[in-house]
Amino acid sequence: MRLILKYLKNYKLLFFFNVISVFGFVLVELGIPTIVATMIDVGVSNRDLNYIYMMGGCILLVSIIGVAGTIALGYCCAKISTSITRDMRNDIFKKVQQFTANEFNQYGISSMITRTNNDAFQIQQFVNVLLRTALMTPIMFIFSFIMTARASLPLSYIIAGTIPLIILGVFAVAKVTKPISENQQRSLDDLNRISRENLSGIRVIRAFDNDQYEQERFDRTNHNFTNFSKKLFKIMTMTQPIFFMLMNIAGLLIYWVAAHLIANGNLEIGQLVAFMDYLFHAMFSIMLFCTVFMMYPRAEVSAKRIEQIFETDSLIKNNPQDDKEEDDASIEFDNVTFVYPDGEEPVLSDINFKAKKGEMVAFIGSTGSGKSTLVNLIPRFYDVTNGAIKINNKDIRDYDLLDLRDHLGVIPQKAILFSGTIKDNIRFGKKDATDDEIEHAAKIAQAYDFIMAKEHGFDEEISEGATNVSGGQKQRLSIARALVRKAPIYIFDDSFSALDFKTDAILRKELKKEMSNSIMLVVAQRISSIMNADQIIVLNEGKVVGHGTHQQLLKECKIYYEIAISQLSEEELAHE
Repeated sequence: MRLILKYLKNYKLLFFFNVISVFGFVLVELGIPTIVATMIDVGVSNRDLNYIYMMGGCILLVSIIGVAGTIALGYCCAKISTSITRDMRNDIFKKVQQFTANEFNQYGISSMITRTNNDAFQIQQFVNVLLRTALMTPIMFIFSFIMTARASLPLSYIIAGTIPLIILGVFAVAKVTKPISENQQRSLDDLNRISRENLSGIRVIRAFDNDQYEQERFDRTNHNFTNFSKKLFKIMTMTQPIFFMLMNIAGLLIYWVAAHLIANGNLEIGQLVAFMDYLFHAMFSIMLFCTVFMMYPRAEVSAKRIEQIFETDSLIKNNPQDDKEEDDASIEFDNVTFVYPDGEEPVLSDINFKAKKGEMVAFIGSTGSGKSTLVNLIPRFYDVTNGAIKINNKDIRDYDLLDLRDHLGVIPQKAILFSGTIKDNIRFGKKDATDDEIEHAAKIAQAYDFIMAKEHGFDEEISEGATNVSGGQKQRLSIARALVRKAPIYIFDDSFSALDFKTDAILRKELKKEMSNSIMLVVAQRISSIMNADQIIVLNEGKVVGHGTHQQLLKECKIYYEIAISQLSEEELAHE
């Protein structure tokens, strides 16, 4: 409820109209039975047509008010519930944008999707029902009970005795359904996770002929979700028949008592007709309120899952300082050590180096040596555990995150493109990039020729998952997206792995010309790609085991030499 009230405050005026609409709805539901009962007991017996016309007019007026109230109630409930859900989803998405990789790993992508979509939808349904019934039920019940007591006090005792049984049943249902709802939502997380893995990895699954295995895995998870849903729906559907059974029993008792009261002249027939209407509305309002209580456990589970997102603090804190920085681009790692938040051993230990404008620094080492982790510290995807990373002699933790990342052009290890045109994807690096700037970046990235070979050129649509471009084309478009920024520092995280040697060589030659005023940080697997780097840093198990130029490392670093002899021919080594 706390989460719902937080968003409901933004719609006070609509909520006010919702309350007014409830009174209009209650007026028609209780007013018409009262008028009809009076007509039965008074108007018909007197055969006064004017009286009947007058009461008919009252019924018409009450009906018009009731219709207007019902329409307004439906509009207000729909508008408030959908608007709250929209705001909630926007806030979840905004909050998630601040998460680091650690928070993404904590929740999982599929769970975040479920929380954004399904959990928010559960709250929307609950709010819609809540706004219709939470106000209407007490008003309807109070007025109904007053009218029943006014019609016949002995008969009202029967209603008073039935209601506690219904309320006890509601609390019992709520207690039973809460853990089932929690399990159902967790099963939905698993279902989304498996679906996502299956769809994104469909080629691998088919290549290894594991369609049947994946189908069985999905079936098991789907079966669990279905079982929890069945249990929940069975309990929910049982409540309505039980409610009507109690209402029918109460009705039988009322008719039995009313028969004696009418026989003794203590009750009029019109009063009995009105009383049964009041009974129905009193009991029905309680049932509606019970529906809210039965929906509450599921909504509560969803609300807690969303609140977990809001209450999660990102490990990366944005605390910008206004210290003046130098104009010349430089980057420095000063005794940097890094341990993953859920790890124990350092992934990187005592990393030291400095690069200036126009320099290229390359990182090489075996798989798992910490190359990608090192460059991921620069945009603050993670924060260093000890030491400091400085850009222009200013600790990156003192930069505003947006300003820090404006200094960088990042080409990730896995090239990611978005649905839209090729031009939109390149412009993703710079929102106000001109067509000339986009074309220039594409030419430097060696992407221009294959772009122009496509039917629509730069306006060619990239499909979902970028399945209509090759791996090498994706990498070149990712490079163009970074180049269009004209950033002072570029990070290439093994960004040339899908390129052939010829394209790789041409691209690097063009990059060297283009980046005379920038710093290039390159993670590489091929020595041939980094031989001309100003600095080469050799990593092994998170430590620097070699630092120098290609020629120096061949002589001084055993690990670098071993990598070199595994990739270069004897003639190339001898030449070196």
